Amino acid sequence: MTEVRVPDDSKAVGLTLRAFESEIADSDAQVIGMVRNDVRITAPHGRRRIHAGDILVMEADVEALAETLSVFGITLEEQKSSAPQADKPDKPEDDSGKSKRDGDVVLRELAVLPASSIVGRSARDLRLRTRYGLNLLAVARAGHPPRARLRMLKLKSGDLLMMQGPAEALSDFANETGCVPLGARDLRIPDKRMALIAGAIMLASVAIVSFGLLPAAAAFTLGVVATMVFRTVPPRSIYTAIDWPVIVLLGALIPVAGALQSTGAADVLAQFLVGTVAQGNAVAALTVVLITTMFLSDVMNNAATAAVLCPIAIGIAATLGVNPDSFLMAVAIGASCAFLTPIGHQNNTLILGPGGFGFGDYWRLGLPLELVVVAVSLPLLLVVWPL
Repeated sequence: MTEVRVPDDSKAVGLTLRAFESEIADSDAQVIGMVRNDVRITAPHGRRRIHAGDILVMEADVEALAETLSVFGITLEEQKSSAPQADKPDKPEDDSGKSKRDGDVVLRELAVLPASSIVGRSARDLRLRTRYGLNLLAVARAGHPPRARLRMLKLKSGDLLMMQGPAEALSDFANETGCVPLGARDLRIPDKRMALIAGAIMLASVAIVSFGLLPAAAAFTLGVVATMVFRTVPPRSIYTAIDWPVIVLLGALIPVAGALQSTGAADVLAQFLVGTVAQGNAVAALTVVLITTMFLSDVMNNAATAAVLCPIAIGIAATLGVNPDSFLMAVAIGASCAFLTPIGHQNNTLILGPGGFGFGDYWRLGLPLELVVVAVSLPLLLVVWPL
């Protein structure tokens, strides 16, 4: 349950509650109360019209709530309402709490345990804003929805709280009060302005590369810098999103790939594959490169696979005296087809636990799928990049 305020420019202004609930029916959200001119109306009639400034008491799933906010342009009441006079911080508290208010603002779900120190206390009693720099945005309670205003609601064991504030302050609050954070998941309220800025940055980066103004690495690096400048993504999220083990792995394998080429090991492997396996046939050699790359990408990182096999593919093409483009594209396609194991790609790993799959389940679909890829890719490679 949460409260949302209807601004003047909201699409919900003028709609009846029945029409509004009809619009949000697919999102499993419903209006269970209304506050108008500081008067609370429980179970308002469906023919009552929504006015600007109304506060709607809604029961909704977190994702459904975010969708409703985005569609109708309404705002969470706790984000807009000011703290009551009794809750205003004095000067020392404001100075000491400043560090907790700084940083990236996130949404997090907390569960209230039986031994939690906030059981029987409200947001006003806890002085969430002045002590922690946090907002209580929503409360979910088993059995029946709470009827009190969010700031006045006495919390109970088992309540689920949606809190807003700096990540560090939320962690401090959870540790101090004995609440337990639920599993991390994105709880972001859509921001149309930031979405447009992010889309413009992406299009600009692609356009710079397409027109040859900058190399791809430089163009997309500028795009990342732009996202940080405009704060479409919190800088901390950018840092944590980098897969550092892959960066280290590539950093280690790129010199290995260079050594394969400079020492002649790539040529030796290429001549072995051409002479022994492919018997000097260019199409057979292309098939070997594609299948070998697909196999290696099932047991090691796909980027590392491409880095190691690219010099070998170039060596094979040079030995046969054919166009290397088709062999390099075979490496690119094969490195993208890690279907046989759960360790070939992070997407495979992500579904291993939730889906209850075993290691041997992947090849049952992965093997036929890889055969289809080989059957489709080889003719197209020969047509688009002729030998």
